[in-house]
Formats: sequence, structure tokens, C-alpha cells
Amino acid sequence: MDSRPFPVQENSLGAAKPTDLKEADFVQSLARGLVAIRSFDENHRRQTLSDVARRTGLTRATARRLLLTLHDLGYVQKDGREFSLSPAVLSLGYAYLASLGAPGIAQPYLEALSAGVHESSSMSVLDGTDIVYVARVPTKRIFSIALGIGSRLPAFATSMGRVLLAGLDDDEAMSLIMASNRQRFTDHTITEPKKLLQEIGLAREQGWYLLDEELELGLRSVAAPILDASGAVVASVNVSTPKPRVSLNDIENEIIPSLLDASNKISMALRAVDRTEL
Repeated sequence: MDSRPFPVQENSLGAAKPTDLKEADFVQSLARGLVAIRSFDENHRRQTLSDVARRTGLTRATARRLLLTLHDLGYVQKDGREFSLSPAVLSLGYAYLASLGAPGIAQPYLEALSAGVHESSSMSVLDGTDIVYVARVPTKRIFSIALGIGSRLPAFATSMGRVLLAGLDDDEAMSLIMASNRQRFTDHTITEPKKLLQEIGLAREQGWYLLDEELELGLRSVAAPILDASGAVVASVNVSTPKPRVSLNDIENEIIPSLLDASNKISMALRAVDRTEL
């Protein structure tokens, strides 16, 4: 099994290469540069050239050229032998958020939702087998992992993920389930594919989904979909609550109605923007 942190398919040059792209159309240096950027994370904030080469599978010479180029472009900082990402990398993510439009539209509704229920609220989109946070209004920290814009979590084990998967047909959803690393986060985590597909069906039927201590003990999360003008699920919003403070009765009678109201308003706002751009 490949021990590197990036399970990518490779060609003879050692960089990721999608199977559906012709060799002549594939820009190897761009792929390698992105892999180098992705080698930095919460546990690898500062790396030497050798560290990057080892984590990516690139040669030291290639890693050196990439890091020096990224440094020259302002995306990487250098301190002696160590490299780290610079704030300029955020511009890559902000370009996506700006093109998406939804986070900026959703933010005031998320803030109102969070203020109304006195809990954290977030918005995410589906990216492969993960959800990616694109907007967030935190209150008191109740999750052991620090979450922010750009944070990723496995879709199968999150309320927003199951709502987003519910926007796909069963075959597509099952394909992503099977491609997921279905780790058991708690004793409550559902990992069996058929059972997960049933829960995704429940999310589709209800129009919302409650996740109860599957991602972390003591944490509940309820999510609802954001729909575009065609009725397709384009994003999901949620409210996260600590189990000791918020009962299931409170979630059902107070949080879910507020969440559905917010998701409907965000969906209508997105559709209004789409109409003005036609």
C-alpha cells in the first residue's frame, strides 16, 4: 500500500495524472506544483526540501525547483532550510469562493441562523468523497478539530455530507461511498455501505438530516440542502450542537425549523442572482 499522504495515480514522471486526459494535454509541472502545495498541512506546516520530496514522491531536484518557483511567485516562504506556505495561497481558494458566489450570499443568513439558535452554523460543498467548508459562523468551540474555510471532512460521516450525497442518484452516491476511507470515528459511526445509502435516502426523503455522535462523541449536527434554480443540490448548511446542552426535542422543535428557513432563504437568494445573470 502507498504510504504517501496523496493517493494519486502516477505516470513515469512521478506526478498525478488523470486517466481521462490525453498525455499531450496534461501539464506535468502544474500537477507537481499543486501536489507540492498540498504536502503542507496542519501537521506539516514547515518542511525541508527532503520532507516535501518524501511526502510527494518527487525527486529532491524536482521538489527544489518547485519550491523555489513557488517562493518566487510568493506562495511559499523560506526560512533557512525550511519552507512554509504564505498567505498568498489563500488567493487560490478565494478565487474559487468568488466564482461560486454562494458563500457571500449565504453568510448573512448563516449569521442570523447562528444568532437565533446560539450554535455554530456552516456551509459546505461536495468535493469527491469529502465536504469542503466554504462559509462558517462559529460560536463556542465544540469540535476537537479546528474548522474553518477550506477545512475538509469525509462526506459519509457528516450531516452536510449525507445531505449532499442525497442530491445524487443512488449509483453515484454508492460510488462515492465505496471510494471513501470509511473509518469509524466513534462507536456510533455508520460505515456499512448499504446502511449509509439508506441514511442518504432518509436525508433525501426528509429534506434534512441529523447526525448523532457519529463524527465525535457529544456532537450532534443537523443539515439541510441548498438548491439551485433547477432543484439540484449545490451546497449544504448545518447547525452543530453539543449533546449535553441541546436535547433532541430542542433540535426538532427549534433548530430544524430555523435551519430549514435559512436554507430556503439562501436557495431563493441564489435563484434570484441566477435570474439576474441570465
